[in-house]
Formats: sequence, C-alpha cells, structure tokens
Amino acid sequence: MSNFNVPRRSLMLGGAALALAPAAAFASTSPDVGKPAPLFTAVDSSGKSWSLADLKGKVVVLETTNHDCPYVRKHYNSTNMQTHQREAAAKGVVWLTTASNAAGEQGAVTPAQANDLTQNRNAAPAAVLIDPQSKIARAYGATVTPHMYIIDAKGTLVYKGGIDSIPSSNVADIPKAKQYVRVALDEVLAGKPVTEPSTQAYGCTMKYPRTST
Repeated sequence: MSNFNVPRRSLMLGGAALALAPAAAFASTSPDVGKPAPLFTAVDSSGKSWSLADLKGKVVVLETTNHDCPYVRKHYNSTNMQTHQREAAAKGVVWLTTASNAAGEQGAVTPAQANDLTQNRNAAPAAVLIDPQSKIARAYGATVTPHMYIIDAKGTLVYKGGIDSIPSSNVADIPKAKQYVRVALDEVLAGKPVTEPSTQAYGCTMKYPRTST
C-alpha cells in the first residue's frame, strides 16, 4: 500500500510551492551545530520507545519524511535513501526516520502505514518514529522533508541540512550532487570535523500542528 488519504488542500499544492521554505516561517528554533543535540523520547512504528539519551556512544542520523512529498519520493524511488540507510547501519550508525507531520496532514502516518511503507520501499532505518505532535521536528528546527541531522557519539549535533547539494525532485540529479550526509558521516566516523556542518535543506514544508499541544 503506497497511497494514503490526505486532505484535498494538501494535494492541490504543487511540489515547487512546497520547496525551500524559509526556516523562520516554520520552526521557532534551530539548534546550533557543535552544541548538544536536543534530547527526545518517542515511540516507533512497532511500539518500541527510543530515547536519544540512551543512544549516547552511537552516531545517530535523523531523517524527516513525508511519503507524499516529491523530494522524498526522489530519494526513495531511486533507492538513494535506502542505500544511505544501509551504508550507515553497516558502519554502526543508528538511522531514525521521523514521521513528524501533524496528524491529519499530508505525510502523517499511522504505525501500520509506516511499517507498510518501510516494507514496500525496502527501507532500512533502525526505526520510524511516529511524531504526530511534531515534537522532534520542532526541537530540531526542521523545515522540510527530508531534513537531515547527524549526532555524534558524544551527543553533539554535528550536521544539519540537506541530504545532497542539488535542490530538485529529479532523480537524474542525484549522481551529480555532492552527497552531504554521506561525506559528513564518513568524516564523523573517522574522528574528523565535518567540513560542511550546515547546508541548505530542501523539500516539502513541514506540516506542523496548528496549535501547540
């Protein structure tokens, strides 16, 4: 099952209109690279609780997602995102995909829908965190899907931004792009500082709850 019901107003929005929104318009804060990553606890699509504090000693990747977003589809339909996930897992990295769009909005999923997407796309995150109140996304200042973050083994945020350097929904652009996340992960795992710790994220705007919860 790959198609889920979303509000008509969301479907009427074109991909271009959803892309590259200013960060200040959608997230109140954005944590600084080089500072402790915001802690969170969330339940995944299989009912398991995950706490960032418990993952200290591991490198962690956070990936915001929206299965109806053309920019997310670019990376999943091409298997680029799945390749990143498997490469990371093979190196001992904990990859957490966060379904952080508000309940009832485009991209929001139930645990069962998240599991179905993971299976059908042959995705390989360590877990899909269900975040309908957007608590994780707000804590990290996420503005788009996909918005990527890397946290080192000490719990420090060492990268935030795009998965790569070409802000398009065209699969053909992937081989031509600089792979920001892949390069940053290799640097972190080698004990080196990240050369480009903050880049421009691109994608569909996050769908935050209309009121705080």
